[in-house]
Amino acid sequence: MRRSDQRRDAVFANYQRDVTGRPLEELIQGAKPLTRELAEGVDEHREELDEEIATHAKGWTVDRIAPLDLNVMRVALYEIEFTDTPAEVAIDEAIEIAKKYCGADAPRFINGVLGAVLRDREPSR
Repeated sequence: MRRSDQRRDAVFANYQRDVTGRPLEELIQGAKPLTRELAEGVDEHREELDEEIATHAKGWTVDRIAPLDLNVMRVALYEIEFTDTPAEVAIDEAIEIAKKYCGADAPRFINGVLGAVLRDREPSR
């Protein structure tokens, strides 16, 4: 299974947890290692990921963001902050997932929020 597919599965596991209330462990039972790592990492760091998203989603509160869009950003942001995945790869993967599964405006919105996170992390010149 490709890494892209495992990222998608991590997004959907966290999305399903949010929407159905089912335990994450049940949703990732038998999952590939990357899916499990990303899904559990997002769950563990959910509060801080949401704070980062809220800070950079100008004019939006986390509870107003579509659950699937939010989980796409959570997985990408988790990868950026807590793994050695290059930020550009995490963002590109998030945008591809959004293009395929989210609303028409989601890829641009997700790119904007994640791009703002990266710009804030760049050293001042």
